[in-house]
Amino acid sequence: MGSGLLIERHGAIGWLVFDRPDVGNAMDASMLGALAGAWAELDADPAVRVIVNTGNGASFQTGLDVVQLAQDRDALREQSRRTRDAELRMTAWHCGVSKPVIAAVNGMCAGGGLHFVADADIVLCASDAEFCDPHVSVGQVSAFETIGLARRMPFESVMRMALTGRHERLSAQRAHQLGMVSEVVDPPERLREVAQELAEKVARNSPAAMAASKRALWRALETGLTDACRAGALDLVSMWGHPDQTEGPRAFAERREADWSAPEVDR
Repeated sequence: MGSGLLIERHGAIGWLVFDRPDVGNAMDASMLGALAGAWAELDADPAVRVIVNTGNGASFQTGLDVVQLAQDRDALREQSRRTRDAELRMTAWHCGVSKPVIAAVNGMCAGGGLHFVADADIVLCASDAEFCDPHVSVGQVSAFETIGLARRMPFESVMRMALTGRHERLSAQRAHQLGMVSEVVDPPERLREVAQELAEKVARNSPAAMAASKRALWRALETGLTDACRAGALDLVSMWGHPDQTEGPRAFAERREADWSAPEVDR
């Protein structure tokens, strides 16, 4: 689709692939402008049940292409406005994607690339992947990415990454120990294969129930326990009477795959 992004479909799995390998898949003005539309396209496609996000080449994602953006003043101004107003439109979470999103991290993930780790539902990485947050090393504030990660992994580990900047990298194995990723894939060449297999497992479940579950769990990161449980109860009740709640038990009893062909619950 141009713009440094590729959209692929493999069965029920949609892939959103960063495709600027010569510059570490850094986000230029074109990619920044296309990300929201790419997420929306896959989220709206009824044939797609799960979305996998990865990168071509030796890097997953290395943040903003500051060289290109410095030459495009309008794009830089718009990205600065969105940053100031906390209105970023890069990740699935920013764009309100309701389908499950798996990040498959290949190689280096640095700076703004951490957005796509913090905001994914599930994260896998290759055994040679590395994570780094260089913001403070270039006089910038580490905020959105590390704030997101601090809700998902030990605070001190996130603070260490933010404060060591480009002078320390987190290995795939350490990222797994800290809960940043749920699986390390070895050899690295199998990353996409493993991500596809996992996505296919997820895709076997009720799309409506997964959308409601995802909504409830993400909301829980933003609210207190009592409020999160009360809101989660509404998500749970929203599925009552949905055809999937009849089809699921019936398919289990009949020892067959469920047919989730009924329209999805309202999002």
